[in-house]
Amino acid sequence: MAKTASLHFSCSECGYSTGRWLGRCPSCGSFGTLAEEAAPAASNGKGEAKPLLRLADVEVEEAERIPTGVPELDRVLGGGLVPASLVLVGGEPGVGKSTLLLMALAAISRDRRALLVTGEESTAQVKLRAARLGGAKRVEILAETNLETVCATLERERPDVCVIDSVQTLYSADIGSAPGSVGQVREAAARLLRVGKEAGVALFLVGHVTKDGSVAGPRVLEHLVDCVLQFEGDRYHAHRVLRAAKNRFGSTNELGVFEMTGAGLQGVPDPSAVFGQSAGEVGAAVACVLEGTRPLLLEIQSLVSPTDLAMPRRVGTGVDPKRLAMIVAVLSRHAGIALGQADVFVNVAGGVRIDEPGADLPVALAIASAARGAAVRAGTASFGEVGLTGRLRPATQAERRAHECAKLGIEAVLVPIGTEARAKVSLVEADTLRQAVSAGLGKAKLEAA
Repeated sequence: MAKTASLHFSCSECGYSTGRWLGRCPSCGSFGTLAEEAAPAASNGKGEAKPLLRLADVEVEEAERIPTGVPELDRVLGGGLVPASLVLVGGEPGVGKSTLLLMALAAISRDRRALLVTGEESTAQVKLRAARLGGAKRVEILAETNLETVCATLERERPDVCVIDSVQTLYSADIGSAPGSVGQVREAAARLLRVGKEAGVALFLVGHVTKDGSVAGPRVLEHLVDCVLQFEGDRYHAHRVLRAAKNRFGSTNELGVFEMTGAGLQGVPDPSAVFGQSAGEVGAAVACVLEGTRPLLLEIQSLVSPTDLAMPRRVGTGVDPKRLAMIVAVLSRHAGIALGQADVFVNVAGGVRIDEPGADLPVALAIASAARGAAVRAGTASFGEVGLTGRLRPATQAERRAHECAKLGIEAVLVPIGTEARAKVSLVEADTLRQAVSAGLGKAKLEAA
């Protein structure tokens, strides 16, 4: 009687392997992450030794980056696509991952060979989408889900750029689990990485995401690739945001903004004009934040509502909830704004997420405006960090932020004392959060200090 293949269970978060199913991974402590897959074939443990090199003897060839033809994508990648690199693009269904990469392939195919490997759509479906976008006639296409066939095609054809849509649809006959399982995704990523490096093919891998927004599959998938891009946005809204969670060849602070139109995704070169418009309403403040090298004007919205709950809610959309709770506490303690019996809701307009401390002051102004029922002074923006003592600290690259405010017609900028910036805009300085709230709220225009 033939011996059946043994099974084992692998953790999708850390890769821990065990011979039986467990509800909680002993290695990383995650619950429900152990998935069944076929046991790997036994190895004889013998390998071939290779000669060693010193770093001083390694020859490095400076390869030019490949422009994708999409300026916002090039910005996030760090100036273009690095040859023989592996880029993972993740995002929710319908956000526009396939559309963005098909547009990039269409632009790349004008000067280089570009290949699209589709496992989710037929060639006819891709052609219909390409006809709507236009300019993708030179893009080569392969509808295949077998990993061995895809790798053999890449080794034979050697295109300059290849898009795999998506990595969860690939399967290898050597692994007994279903496509999309931990073992299949890990094997597909490892084999594509090896083929891409040896054949000199730059690869885009489209990845599905889980409910919490992280890329589906084992965590080792994000460690293998050179760059991880997150495509964020609501399918029911026009604007999308592309940011890098990992980038070996550039900064992870850059941000790309797109608008979904009937002709595909269009880059937004000046997102401040889109997100930073405020009508002077109560509970709204204009923030000048920095994403990488790009200053952005964003509208911060706040609602303060009385509550009967024993623990008032502090809900933030687009801001760090812990930092929001800190700002509310500082407002209550040092600015004389009672928020202990009120729910506080804060939202960043346009679906953009803010991670830098320079947005503390505009968030505090929006909350104070909503609590006191007074609008922030017209034509005013702000930036600065709020300390636990109630004092304000200057934000980095203040001059770049001030220039962005002046470009969009902002009359005055409320900043912490010590901010040095030369721009055609009035700087109004405040030492404490109490002073900033007093200077920022009211009907009269601000007077520069």
